[in-house]
Amino acid sequence: MANRAAVILAAGQGTRMRSALPKVLHPVGGRPMIDWSIALAQSVGCERILVVCSPAGEAVQAHVANLLGTDAITIQDPPLGTGHAVLTAKNALSDFDGELVVLCGDVPLIQSETVEALFAEVCNGAAVGVLGFEAADPGAYGRLITDAEGNLDAIVEAKEASPEQLAVSFCNSGVIAARSKTMFDLLSQVSNDNIKGEYYLTDIVGLARAAGSPCRTVSCDEADVIGINTRIQLAEAEAAFQAKKRAAILASGVTMTAPETVFFNHDTEIENDVTIEPNVVFGPGVTVRSGARIRAFSHLEGADVGPDSSVGPFVRLRPGAVLEANVKIGNFVEVKNTRMGEGAQASHLAYLGDGEIGAGANIGAGTIFCNYDGFLKYKTTVGKGAFIGSNSALVAPVTIGDGAFVGSGSVITKDVEPNALAVGRGRQMQKAGWATAFRDKMAAVKAARKKG
Repeated sequence: MANRAAVILAAGQGTRMRSALPKVLHPVGGRPMIDWSIALAQSVGCERILVVCSPAGEAVQAHVANLLGTDAITIQDPPLGTGHAVLTAKNALSDFDGELVVLCGDVPLIQSETVEALFAEVCNGAAVGVLGFEAADPGAYGRLITDAEGNLDAIVEAKEASPEQLAVSFCNSGVIAARSKTMFDLLSQVSNDNIKGEYYLTDIVGLARAAGSPCRTVSCDEADVIGINTRIQLAEAEAAFQAKKRAAILASGVTMTAPETVFFNHDTEIENDVTIEPNVVFGPGVTVRSGARIRAFSHLEGADVGPDSSVGPFVRLRPGAVLEANVKIGNFVEVKNTRMGEGAQASHLAYLGDGEIGAGANIGAGTIFCNYDGFLKYKTTVGKGAFIGSNSALVAPVTIGDGAFVGSGSVITKDVEPNALAVGRGRQMQKAGWATAFRDKMAAVKAARKKG
């Protein structure tokens, strides 16, 4: 593979988002927009990745530094346009000689095969390759003006386009590729003689054509190049991501009865023959194994659901929930940082936090793993084949042995031996006739108050 580098533009202020969170840190598919662009660059083999930030963008700089190191950050100060932004990376890439692609930190859904096609045009003789799309509403997009052979002649900004050019629906995505030397040589010739007084990256196309060098385009779906400047566009990008993810999961052999109501994260992994009922949300870090069923109104995050297991309805699986094969988690059960062995079940109304539950164990309704003392978390261990009666509180750290029984309504504070019965509850008392006497007494009090 040829040497490749990427410059990601992320210096915009994002004021139209009306948010304290920088625009490129807003998530799509559970992943910050800038992370999508970084991952895209990595997926096409970019050995050098530079992110252009604003001097005031400390949060973005810190985020990028955490992912790529401080050497990946270049500052645009003052902001003088996209061409000027790319030029801020020139010194950092002074020792680089290869293919260079410019990506946008607020365009998260571009596919790696699209960028590969762009690089291929550069390798096949194009001085500049530009990613375009057919816009349903071209509006303010820059227009890609091509000749009769389909070669790119110019990119014209909407504000500076003629009526004939505005009629063109083939638009600029903002993603451009070239050899690094070609890119920076052309950028050095760009002027700011335009309405906005900025240095446009797009002007390199006209400069290359004026020098007799060919420029070409690659086309992709409009949904892949949604640029995000507002919350409305953020919602549109999320919808586009979800639609594509649902289609891919359905195509892989998963059943969804109402796919439009199921929401995935970018890293959700669903194996074949899984069934997902309506109104399910997958947060980050979820894997669901073959044959499992995720029932309606469940929320999963950081969980691994084993083969042929059943989850829900109305279940919450939190990070660290690991279900082995054929586990049953029923309605209104919350599981956090707990492994459940094969065939274990908690059919309803339980909180299982920081535990280990053995194969075949049964957790009764109303069971609580009391895992927190206000300062530290502690572990509850339930052995294989153990039976925890309804409405029991297991106060960690505690171990219930294999095959042991815990009587309903118990508060268990000490370890229970294997195959033992543990009952931890107050002794029941009975006072004959007490209820009748109480009712008579209170009826008399009520009648006296009514008389005044």
